[in-house]
Amino acid sequence: MATPIGNLSDISERAINTIKQADFIICENPKHSLKLLNKFGIKKKLFSLHDYNEISLISKIRDKISKNNVVLISDAGSPLISDPGYKLVRHCIDNKIPITSIPGPTSIIPALQLSGLSLNKFYFLGFLPKSKKQMLDFINEIKNNTNSCVFFVSHNKLLDCLNIINSQMKDRLISVSKELTKINETIFRGTSKQIIKELKNKDGRTKGEFVIVIEGNSIKNSDINHIEQYETEIKKMLSKFSLTDVVEIVHKLSEINKNKIYKWVLDIKNL
Repeated sequence: MATPIGNLSDISERAINTIKQADFIICENPKHSLKLLNKFGIKKKLFSLHDYNEISLISKIRDKISKNNVVLISDAGSPLISDPGYKLVRHCIDNKIPITSIPGPTSIIPALQLSGLSLNKFYFLGFLPKSKKQMLDFINEIKNNTNSCVFFVSHNKLLDCLNIINSQMKDRLISVSKELTKINETIFRGTSKQIIKELKNKDGRTKGEFVIVIEGNSIKNSDINHIEQYETEIKKMLSKFSLTDVVEIVHKLSEINKNKIYKWVLDIKNL
């Protein structure tokens, strides 16, 4: 069952009734979940569930799961979406225990809606990986994706992530969201360079968890493959000719749109 991501009023009547009818609740952090329960005057037994204890908890309360009305919630948002619960759901399915989903808040959708970027298609990629090498690989994997990409970033990785985005796709538009649905809801929009500058000028604004949306690459995969044939020549030409001249030459050779070529040649120049 989904729970509010910030504003506790963002919960449906069905969700409240579901909690009231539960025999017990499986949650991440009982202290966090109590804030929600206390707001609606609900008292229930809570079991704490995390990735590291999911199997042991299932084993411990196996009988209770099969014989009672159980609700699974995350600290905020929808369970299993970059949160624990997969093994519990799989246990219920494998043991023919009926399950359903109570839909509700998620930070992904408002971050996309408020980004100002095209959303006809998008990819959700979970959390940014830990090391800088993994971050670089992660960003390079989505660099040529023509759809908007959305993922979560913790505060201690935010600036490293933005610097990598800046190095790999300098002119790509992105949005960085924090504290969605709360009083201090903040959305940064622009290029990664612009957002880095804005964050550095606003002390204390890099705390918490962030949602990043990156606009899709406007160059089609077929065009990328076509242009890649000229990559070695482009590098040589850039040492002799201006960026504009190189774009004109590649355009005549490939007949690909100049704006698409410009972005690609600029990326090669900045490598």
